[in-house]
Amino acid sequence: MQRFALQVDLQLFAGEKTEPATPKKRQDARQKGQVAKSMELPAAFILFFSFLGFYMFGGYMKQQIVHMFRSIFNDYLNWDITAGNTEVLFYQLTMQTLIILAPIFILTVVIAVLGNYLQFGFLMTTDPLIPKFEKLNPIEGAKKFFSIRTTIELLKSVFKLTIIGVVVFTTLWKEKSSLMDLARIPLENIFTFTASLTLNLGVKIGLILIIMSVFDLIYQKFEYEKSLRMSKQDIKDEFKKSEGDPLIKGKIRERQRKMAMQRMMQEVPKADVVITNPTHFAVALQYDAKQMQAPTVIAKGTDYVALKIRELAEQEGIIIMENKPLARALYAQVEIGESIPADLFQAVAEVLAYVYKIKGKAN
Repeated sequence: MQRFALQVDLQLFAGEKTEPATPKKRQDARQKGQVAKSMELPAAFILFFSFLGFYMFGGYMKQQIVHMFRSIFNDYLNWDITAGNTEVLFYQLTMQTLIILAPIFILTVVIAVLGNYLQFGFLMTTDPLIPKFEKLNPIEGAKKFFSIRTTIELLKSVFKLTIIGVVVFTTLWKEKSSLMDLARIPLENIFTFTASLTLNLGVKIGLILIIMSVFDLIYQKFEYEKSLRMSKQDIKDEFKKSEGDPLIKGKIRERQRKMAMQRMMQEVPKADVVITNPTHFAVALQYDAKQMQAPTVIAKGTDYVALKIRELAEQEGIIIMENKPLARALYAQVEIGESIPADLFQAVAEVLAYVYKIKGKAN
């Protein structure tokens, strides 16, 4: 019973996602568009820099607005109301409006791109655009609605609104005397004060949102790393897929060894002599003075393979000689298809001379 409980505990431990993600899993997740990012950070940057843009381009925008209204009152009001004039008027006003807002539009696009690039770099993927019907599952949707992540997002939104509310209240409270005097000042001053107060609030709120978004980005990175965690079994399975199943690779190597042995055995009948240990080692030598500079090992093996080499040599009538030191030396120093080294020339030459002598007598 204790052994069974231990096995269950080990299986549960192996299934726990305690290991950091492998580079392959990170790359696969990135290709699917799954990266650590805060959706609030680009929005905060856009808000902050947009209001800064109004500070920077306020003079230019004021001039363009004044020019547009001057054209309306001085020129366009004197036109006859016709379809052609209406189209021209609409076109002119649209172009002037775009010219006025162009700096803010360009700044917004640049900041939006940089806000995402700084988080996860350059990424182009169409995987998030592919419709996934499992997201329409109401049960899964309900689980997400009541999940811990949703609760945290709700608390973040409440905290954010609270902070912004406090900033707006304190800013307006400081300007309460000026707000009370708005009814007694000229209209131009009212617009100037309202614009200044709005820009001031916009910059403050944008800066606060940026600071909060940085913490949100840290949290998103933590959640991202947590979601990518793998169990030990996941890592093993990934390794099998990328490197191949060890069982299959073992079978492939076994088959390759068998094929290599078959090719080697096919060369044994070409041997001039087989040198043995006599039972543990067997080395088949071939020498053709016209094609070889030195005798060559065409087959070798130990134990079972050595036995097969001897049996095949006996069947083919190849001379088998017992020479323990030479057999061991040849097996250890020379690979199949290689010529014997110079330090073994003398010993091999004596063996071949004896073999040729026996073959000469037999003939």
